[in-house]
Amino acid sequence: MIQFGPEIERDALASTLDFAARQVRRLAADHPGYYPIYTSAGKWKHDGPAWSHWCDGFLPGMMWIFHRRASEPADKGFWMDLAIEYSRPLEPRQFDKDTHDLGFIFLSTYYRWYMITREPRLNDVLVQAGRTMATRFKEKGQYLCSFVSEDSLFIDIMMNVGIIFYAARETNDRRLRDIALRHVLTTRRHLVRGDGSTAHEGIFDLDSGEFLRMTTHQGHRADSCWSRGLAWALYGFAISYEYTHDPRFLGTAQDCADYFITHTNSDGIPPWDFQAPSETRKIVDTSAAAIAASGLLRLCRLLPDPVKGFYYWSCALHILKTLCEKHTAANDPEWEGILKGSVYHMQKGLGVNESSIWGDYFFCEALENALRHSPVNEKKTNGHP
Repeated sequence: MIQFGPEIERDALASTLDFAARQVRRLAADHPGYYPIYTSAGKWKHDGPAWSHWCDGFLPGMMWIFHRRASEPADKGFWMDLAIEYSRPLEPRQFDKDTHDLGFIFLSTYYRWYMITREPRLNDVLVQAGRTMATRFKEKGQYLCSFVSEDSLFIDIMMNVGIIFYAARETNDRRLRDIALRHVLTTRRHLVRGDGSTAHEGIFDLDSGEFLRMTTHQGHRADSCWSRGLAWALYGFAISYEYTHDPRFLGTAQDCADYFITHTNSDGIPPWDFQAPSETRKIVDTSAAAIAASGLLRLCRLLPDPVKGFYYWSCALHILKTLCEKHTAANDPEWEGILKGSVYHMQKGLGVNESSIWGDYFFCEALENALRHSPVNEKKTNGHP
């Protein structure tokens, strides 16, 4: 369980985010046009498996974060130009029916771009991505299927269903909203356990739609709690509540948050799986910590209870304090990533104790969020930071 120490200073958050920006500049200069997933021996460019290219939005997503943070016109211009250069090649993927990760790809890029310029064509891309994502919906079973197979439901999809909610809101399409809503309810029923822990995958009977079993690809066991999957759920149910105001989703987000907080290590960095065997128990996943911190910062502002909201805010800052002080590559000039200690795929031995582009992205998102919404920058509303 998280045990609190002294609160991290704003300067530490800001200096870490500045370091992150330098690392991304370096990546773009050393490997122009390259969209990384995870490092090998601290280096981004290697010949490891790419699978569905689910991570392509995270690098330009960080560029949009740095653009938002920049104060000087020259820096703003630099980051916008670079972010557009890396975002625009993703546009054809608005029609990509082979992945369940369109939210990752477009909410980190085109959504941030659209929020700055309000160009209608950017919104059109977001809406089309949501419509494409919705084609994965299985009426028998009431879920969006994963890229693995039609009978497969992933907890990761909770981070992508938001693109359907967005498209439904922008077009007032009740069918789209219903698809997203039913998917979230199915995930809540079958992949979130009573104690707030989560399964990675659920398998359904395609003929009847009956739920058959929990299983996993990246966790320790079917009945264990893979920490990155739990972080996806924590964050994803908070997003779903933002779009629907359905109290069931807020409650589930809190259940997942409370499981994370009470079962993680005292410094806030979880093991790669909460039921990991003794031989790998000490291997942590900093990307899960970064996702959870960013999700907690989002969740804390949604709660009607200011005390619980501030508790989640404090937990997020504690996680960020540990990540900033113990897990960045700031003192390792040869390392190309931002956050060390991420785990991609333990079972396949990929990206273990490395940097991951999603870990770096959600770390930067959490840092920028904490700085922008700190009590120094804004008055508390209803007791929330």
